[in-house]
Amino acid sequence: MEQGIYERGLQRLKEVDDIAGEKVIDSLADISPDLGRYVIEFGFGEIYSRPGLNLQQRELATVAALTALGTAQPQLKVHLAAALNVGLSRLEITETIMQMALYAGFPAALNGMFAAKEVFAEHDRLASLQASQH
Repeated sequence: MEQGIYERGLQRLKEVDDIAGEKVIDSLADISPDLGRYVIEFGFGEIYSRPGLNLQQRELATVAALTALGTAQPQLKVHLAAALNVGLSRLEITETIMQMALYAGFPAALNGMFAAKEVFAEHDRLASLQASQH
């Protein structure tokens, strides 16, 4: 059964994060491969695979939570890219971050918005690069 959860989690991770999620897991291989496995099995094999919310809704909730934490910039950037990857618009993302100003404060919302600005710029750069290769 554990292999099934791992495989389901790996598939869901690829759907959500494309290659960015795999980079995070790979970066843990030499220090804590078990943590990487837990992220895949529990995070994506169990939580992200549950019914009730679609991937867009899950990513909006994740962007909101990571913005509100204010201490998870690297993870926020991964999930901002994932939000774009699952089809959320920039407006949906920035409005979610803006909403956090009310509940988590302006510093958290500002940091979230600056992270979004960086991720959007990188997304544009990669899209331009891909377009020029075709």
